[in-house]
Amino acid sequence: MTDSFGPRLPLARASIDRDHLSRALGLEAVLADPLARVLVLHERKALLAGPTEIALLEPDRVPSHELALYLGRSVAHEPDLPAGSPIAALLVDAATAAALATDDSEWGDLRLLGAQLSVRDAGLFTEALALANWHASYGFSPRSGHPSIPETAGWTRRDTVTGTELFPRTDAAIIVGITDDDDRLLLGSNALWETNRFSLLAGFVEPGESLEAAVVREVYEESGVRVVDPVYRGSQPWPFPASLMVGFRARVAPGSSTVGRPDGEEILELRWFSREELAAANAAREIRLPGSTSIARAIIDEWYGGELPDGGRW
Repeated sequence: MTDSFGPRLPLARASIDRDHLSRALGLEAVLADPLARVLVLHERKALLAGPTEIALLEPDRVPSHELALYLGRSVAHEPDLPAGSPIAALLVDAATAAALATDDSEWGDLRLLGAQLSVRDAGLFTEALALANWHASYGFSPRSGHPSIPETAGWTRRDTVTGTELFPRTDAAIIVGITDDDDRLLLGSNALWETNRFSLLAGFVEPGESLEAAVVREVYEESGVRVVDPVYRGSQPWPFPASLMVGFRARVAPGSSTVGRPDGEEILELRWFSREELAAANAAREIRLPGSTSIARAIIDEWYGGELPDGGRW
């Protein structure tokens, strides 16, 4: 990741020690530490202490929880968290969430808040949500179909019949800023979005495939455009629910057509934009661009040469 691009990726930031050795101790031992604090999750949102600050509570303030996940230890002394403090995430039900809420409290969405959170809070929220989403998908072993239970402070699950350990999964996906000989940027509108939402082309890496090969294949499948020379820019987790987004820039292959052919299934519309055209369409709310938390927006802003005003948050 280049020095200039890395700071553009809000969810790639972290400032805690994941402290893998303490996971074997179990959550009871971790939470017994007087310095322990917990992040509270409910329906994939975190309890906030302020508009852009994650609430870190003493464990006994949370009356019950459905799942506990050890996140690690703080590495720097901060006013609300001494260095070395263990931090866990507690997933709570609706009744507990309501009991914790106060007149001033809110529940924050990482997709919307990621770029506004501190380095510590962005890293904690991203880690907690990614791990929680994995647990939600692996209540049964994919190998045997038997129920599984959480172990190792939330970092594994165990098949209750065979004893097989299951480990967290992350799905690699590429996302690419495509430019032509005139340095125009290609954006597409996905079938799952409103018709005026546009972003970069992206897709999952297939088995036995390199990241670079996935760039070439996905772009052609979705747009009919041939690209060459994929250049890595950076990566960040995208726990919605379990992706690692790997960002590239690529250019249209010499002699290839720039006439887009949307695949009609994932991509319904393709448009090439010059910088002036994109700025005008964004300002007029003719299109809505990815939010500032996403790597898509980071690649778009890097190509543009500055930060475009939000054309609509998502």
